[in-house]
Amino acid sequence: MSQTYKTIGINLKAIPLGESDRLLTILTPDLGLVRAVAPGARKHQSRLGGRSGLFVINECLVVKGKRLDKLIQAETQRTFPGLSQHLGRLTASQYLAEVALLMALSDCTQSDLYTVLVEHLERLETAAPGSLLAALCHGLYHLLALDGVAPEVHRCTLSRADIVPNLLDPSWRVEFSAEAGGLVQLASAPQLAEASGRYGAGQKRPTLLTATDVALLQQLSKPEIVSTLPTGLASSGSGKSQQLWSRVERLLREYTQDYFERPIRSAALVDVCFATV
Repeated sequence: MSQTYKTIGINLKAIPLGESDRLLTILTPDLGLVRAVAPGARKHQSRLGGRSGLFVINECLVVKGKRLDKLIQAETQRTFPGLSQHLGRLTASQYLAEVALLMALSDCTQSDLYTVLVEHLERLETAAPGSLLAALCHGLYHLLALDGVAPEVHRCTLSRADIVPNLLDPSWRVEFSAEAGGLVQLASAPQLAEASGRYGAGQKRPTLLTATDVALLQQLSKPEIVSTLPTGLASSGSGKSQQLWSRVERLLREYTQDYFERPIRSAALVDVCFATV
């Protein structure tokens, strides 16, 4: 790579550095993660000030450094002003950005990750407040699927039998096991318990899910979420919808944190934020 290079990327992290600089973590489709100093970006009227904000897509001119690269020019291609104007949208977008940072690599092509993340930021920016949790879950599932680790939500991970939730049966249940990688039919649960030493020390017990939980999870694998609730439940109201999606988000959050073996720090705001949306 030459001493100076050009790339297009989206700012996913910005932290203060020194008296007036910012250290940016930029996701680019061609080079993966780039960490570069934006000199003087925190100064009043700095040319790099607004261009170094979160979720700004810039065409960047960067000087390669021994320890840190230096951003010397940035021309903004796109911003997402709607994300910062609503606490729920901002929280959800930071959540997805943090997961993308856990997945992203440096010095290699990350075009698919870049495309999927930008697509879901667009959806979050235009989502109605009552649909934000659904949009967040949708984006999180698609990021996991891109990494090849999305939970299995259509078949039993042990028997491989199709799982079709019965929304008319309030007693219908299935298990979700992070250890098994997704859904487990109750008939297969003893096999899972035996394989895992009947949930020995340090092992999490599977979570029981209702038919509604599974119906929502199965929507996440689709390109679009048709409605905020499965057919037959749409009349439950936006408050009920948010409660149901909140349960799905917590399930995916725990699954993601277990996989990466790191907490999603931005998720700490989700419970508080969406309780007041």
